[in-house]
Amino acid sequence: MKLSDAIKLRITELCNQQNINVNMLAINAGINPSTIRSILKSRCNTPNTQTIYYLCLGFGIELKDFYNSPLFSDLDDND
Repeated sequence: MKLSDAIKLRITELCNQQNINVNMLAINAGINPSTIRSILKSRCNTPNTQTIYYLCLGFGIELKDFYNSPLFSDLDDND
């Protein structure tokens, strides 16, 4: 799995776990909903660490918790 796919799946997974949608996450994170949608729709394949950090704030988790998922095991760096 590519890193960008793992990030998209992790955001979706956390939204489902917390029963929130993209708009609620954006409000909690203090970022524009279009930023999150760009990540989820693969228009932004490389979200920066600061964006992931703000998403973590929106989820109420630490950065290490975002990446603490089997999704990030065995990543494939080939396109």
